[in-house]
Amino acid sequence: MTTLAERLGYSPDDRLLIINCDDLGACHAANTGVYEALRQGLATSASLMVPCPWAREAAAQYLGEDVGVHLTLNAEYDLYRWGPITQAPSLLDGDGGFPRTVQDVWDHADLDEVRRECRAQIERAILWGFDVSHLDSHMGTLQLKPEFFDIYLELAVEFGLPLRLSGASTEPLVGFPFRRLAAEEGVVFPDHFILVPNGVGSRRVIEKSLFDLRPGVTEMYVHPATDTPELRALAPDWANRVDDHHLITHDTALRAMVERSGVKLIGYRELRELQRNGS
Repeated sequence: MTTLAERLGYSPDDRLLIINCDDLGACHAANTGVYEALRQGLATSASLMVPCPWAREAAAQYLGEDVGVHLTLNAEYDLYRWGPITQAPSLLDGDGGFPRTVQDVWDHADLDEVRRECRAQIERAILWGFDVSHLDSHMGTLQLKPEFFDIYLELAVEFGLPLRLSGASTEPLVGFPFRRLAAEEGVVFPDHFILVPNGVGSRRVIEKSLFDLRPGVTEMYVHPATDTPELRALAPDWANRVDDHHLITHDTALRAMVERSGVKLIGYRELRELQRNGS
């Protein structure tokens, strides 16, 4: 069977890497960090959090980079809140925004409101001028439960967009064959996904994994942000975000490692065009 790498025009043994920047739009520090990582660093794509307070500023600074939508149903911080852009009472936690935890969303969200909210986030990103390249899910909320995954997949088909999916080894843990379901609908997704155990702070995972990547397309992710009083005030994990920014944008050792490893950097746009062409 033809591999994803071959469908993209590479050899079956090529190791292709997407380095995605999550949380564009979350705050000003994230906007600065993500765009510097894309324009000056090694990042090849990013994901926009449309409901966040600084998403509109991210749109104003957009220059055509490879940016997808980070479908957002959670607001995890205690002191920095955001909420739905649609009228969606079941997506509010009573404290000024989306629920903090994935389980809270699963327990209380009305699926029709989830569908309407996620579609509105994609449509708003397009309205703002983004050439949306893919979809992924903030905190994995849409990926890990079947009825929410159905919405995730439905939107990927509707808008002709590839998806972030976790690796095949996680399917038994998640409990349903999400990769097969996506493939049957013609949705394209990377072969492999490198999970960061603590969520934010990717340096050790990237440095450890880079020379051991398997053939095919792998996605790694970072959360770059510049070191500002704003970031320190809102994010308990601010130091890891600043380190991600330095790693991807300024760390010459990582750039040398990428060159020595022989991996080829690609973005999600290549996957999107493959999906839309039906190849």
